[in-house]
Amino acid sequence: MKLKPMDLDAIFDLLHTRGGAAYLGEDITQVEHALQAATLAEEAGEDAHLIVACLLHDVGHLVVLEDGSDESAGDDRHEVIGAKLLAAVLPPGVTEPIRLHVEAKRYLVTKDPGYRATLSAASEYSLQAQGGPMSDDACARFEAEPHAGAAIALRRYDEAAKVVDASTLPLEHFRHFAQACILRT
Repeated sequence: MKLKPMDLDAIFDLLHTRGGAAYLGEDITQVEHALQAATLAEEAGEDAHLIVACLLHDVGHLVVLEDGSDESAGDDRHEVIGAKLLAAVLPPGVTEPIRLHVEAKRYLVTKDPGYRATLSAASEYSLQAQGGPMSDDACARFEAEPHAGAAIALRRYDEAAKVVDASTLPLEHFRHFAQACILRT
């Protein structure tokens, strides 16, 4: 898949135009999931980088949908696709937690005994397609990543952001956070 360069307007347009797609086995849409995650992060007082990462963490799914690729296998590598796409516009403080958020799920399942119980059925299914729990060596490599802590925080917001009819802030509310991240690069 060849990624087309996108600016911030194009990224928000993608959320507007493709965000109404179903969110992979959940009873919400892609954009509802994104807005829930970002709203939770903002309400928790997170910095702009993590709020934007929460908003855009699954943008790779939308690119895969736009490309017409088949996601049915459960692992479309959306985290890598999204991080690469966004890296042209946003700094590593945003893109690296996105790149690592699938690994963070695998890590948390391995290291936090109660975390797996929080996974939705769809998230449990994708966990298996994404490699399942990590080995000790893989956990050590993940822990050594500079943005591992932010990826874990993103992952927890991600899992909590699957509530039908949840109240969220509107998409355009988050544009200033993204612009603030761009200005700092």
